Amino acid sequence: MDIQWRDIASRIESLFSASFSIGGSQVTLADLLVVLGILVGTWLLSRGIRRALERFMRRRDIGDQGTVSITLRILHYTIMVIGLMTALSQVNINLSGLFAAGAVFAVGIGFALKNLSENFVSGIILMFERSIKPGDIVEVDGYVVRVVRLGIRTTLARNRDDEEILVPNSHLVDATVKNFTLHDTLLRIRAQVGVEYSSDMSRVVEALQKAAEAQPWRLRSHDPVVLMKEFGSSSVDFEVSVWTDDPWLAPRLRSQLMQGIWLALADADIAIAFPQLDVHFDVPVTETPSGLPQAS
Repeated sequence: MDIQWRDIASRIESLFSASFSIGGSQVTLADLLVVLGILVGTWLLSRGIRRALERFMRRRDIGDQGTVSITLRILHYTIMVIGLMTALSQVNINLSGLFAAGAVFAVGIGFALKNLSENFVSGIILMFERSIKPGDIVEVDGYVVRVVRLGIRTTLARNRDDEEILVPNSHLVDATVKNFTLHDTLLRIRAQVGVEYSSDMSRVVEALQKAAEAQPWRLRSHDPVVLMKEFGSSSVDFEVSVWTDDPWLAPRLRSQLMQGIWLALADADIAIAFPQLDVHFDVPVTETPSGLPQAS
């Protein structure tokens, strides 16, 4: 019986010791089992990391369902590739040719997909930095939009005309972006008006202050401000500013403020100035200056 077990053990040992060539390297079945074990361990490690990262992203509200799924998938592939490289190096398989081919491939892909890679990295930065997040109202290239969804490559936004806009993530990272709702939603609505030089300036300020305070949407915690801006060519120019907590309605609120200014000045019998040009005619020339030839 002992001889049979000894014979079986010898055969198993010879089976695991049998070698064959892979990539110019001699590999045994035991080496392949080591590779398999490392890959299984890498997969379990990836699973744990992905679960922890998913809980973190859900708790911090980073990205939507699609963004979270893509991020976790890319992370899984990265960890598995690292694990595969580690496993192959443990069994002395020559990876220099594979690394060289991979480097050339990576360089080619980098040049071919430069914009894609920039947008991808920018998307990761936006998701973790959270300087822009869904629901924010931002100004990009002079356009005010509301962020709907942060994607891994582009950001979906909607403008005030209810049009959907795809903004490359790299543009949000590289360009100067004004975020109206980063820390709060406060915004100052400004309106300019010019009155005639003959106007009573104290009455002008009083009327403008009354128009600003009468706006039903203004924040009671922030007083309106009336400023005399400059002496223009045809008018004395004023600026009225009122605070609001709804940046999305800024154009509509500014229109209401301007209408209130118009009515307040009209009630105070103050004229809004308009461009004027005075033309002065010189007296007719009836004599030719001395020393100049006479016209024939």
